[in-house]
Amino acid sequence: MTYMDERFLPQELRPTREPTRTMVLACATVIEEMLPHLPPGMDYQVLDFGLHIRPDALKGALQEAIDARSNMAETIILGYGLCSQAVVGLRANGCTLVVPRVDDCIAIFLGSAAAYKAQHRAEPGTYYLTKGWIEVSDTLLDEYERIIERYGQQRADGIMRTMLKHYTRLAFIDTGQHDQARYRAYARHAAETLGLRYQEVAGSDALVRKMLTGPWDDDFVVARPGETITYLDFQKTERQA
Repeated sequence: MTYMDERFLPQELRPTREPTRTMVLACATVIEEMLPHLPPGMDYQVLDFGLHIRPDALKGALQEAIDARSNMAETIILGYGLCSQAVVGLRANGCTLVVPRVDDCIAIFLGSAAAYKAQHRAEPGTYYLTKGWIEVSDTLLDEYERIIERYGQQRADGIMRTMLKHYTRLAFIDTGQHDQARYRAYARHAAETLGLRYQEVAGSDALVRKMLTGPWDDDFVVARPGETITYLDFQKTERQA
């Protein structure tokens, strides 16, 4: 009997995999939103948020993690977007890679690339905060406090005015996770301190849940074993929203 390679079958005809055959590689901010929805037994690995400031380093860390896990997982879901092209050039060595077709994690928190684009069209000068960002990243408020310590209040104020000259709003994305009040208070304080208008924006877990359970349709870049993720894969977003 001849067996057809499953990679060439339509998605609906492929056999369902046990959750243990799928794993997640995610940024520390994104995993915060994924954990409440993670299927039982699905493994995950968290990469340092600080890697974002060096996209080449992030790319290298992701490829290393993919290669290390590909003998244990048939599918690896990346909790990242395009992220300064850090995912461009990643190769699906011995596994299938699934990446949401978004520019960055803000679209993940808002639920779709379309929702992010709508926010950007309405008010492009927006700095976003979420529970995950506040927990694990350096926010602008953290940066401001460091600048004050180093240069003093007056010079720090001038530096921040320059940094924020294109920003008018600080938006806290309420993703519905528990204890949002504490993070909302932090975001409101940050807005007041930085001289930005504060606004709350409703988040959505729609894309997070879809990342974990499918279907992996046009909202995702799917690289089959042996394929490489390209920049053009993400340009298909122009047909959406």
